[in-house]
Amino acid sequence: MDRFLAAVGFLTILPLPGRTGTDEQALAGSLWFFPIVGLLIGALAASAAWLLGAILPLPVVAVLLVLILLAASGGLHMDGLADTADGFFSARPRERILAIMRDSRVGAMGVMAIVLTLALKIAALASFPIENLWIPALLMPLAGRCVLVLLTAIQPYARSEGGLATPFYAGAAKPSAAWALTVFTVTAWLVAGPAGLVAMAGVMVGSLLFTVHCKHKIGGATGDTLGAACELAETLTALLLLAQPALPHLGGICR
Repeated sequence: MDRFLAAVGFLTILPLPGRTGTDEQALAGSLWFFPIVGLLIGALAASAAWLLGAILPLPVVAVLLVLILLAASGGLHMDGLADTADGFFSARPRERILAIMRDSRVGAMGVMAIVLTLALKIAALASFPIENLWIPALLMPLAGRCVLVLLTAIQPYARSEGGLATPFYAGAAKPSAAWALTVFTVTAWLVAGPAGLVAMAGVMVGSLLFTVHCKHKIGGATGDTLGAACELAETLTALLLLAQPALPHLGGICR
């Protein structure tokens, strides 16, 4: 139970009694519960899509859904995306990139990354039929949290000193990554059929390519790059689900 509460406490802003999010031992074992927390956030967003879609225009619902997803995590992963963009686009050596990413100030590249990501999410969600909007709302946060588990299991930690992601590397293991992939695959199939599986596969490929890029730039992962991967996975999930009407044999959900 401590590990589940640690996952909820770290990944969300939910006020939990007896919150154990600062317990490093609990955090180390909490990776197994990241997909469950992703499903909980997704269920919240899917419910909001259904309720808000009954009373508000689709573009407004899309904006509110993105705000809900952002608020659920307290902007944690978006902050990582901004820091990663500032560092990676600085054209500096590895150590300088890591220093830039640790700087609490947000630069021009970070701002642009945030704006573009939010714009893509809103535009993608606003392009779904209102009756199907719950599908990306459910799968996006699940994809992001499953990718966190996968990349923690396969990437070395890039910093010699400790950081926000350090406790999770103590519990990172291939079985936790296999569990996350299983949850993602089964859920994607159940809610979106073949279209969901194609989106899932695309997210995995994109995440692995991002991993290679991180390895090239800084030698592994940090908490910031993991947060960036989460945001990119959410965005890519929506875009890949949206793109599939062009593939009729896959039974796209956006017709």
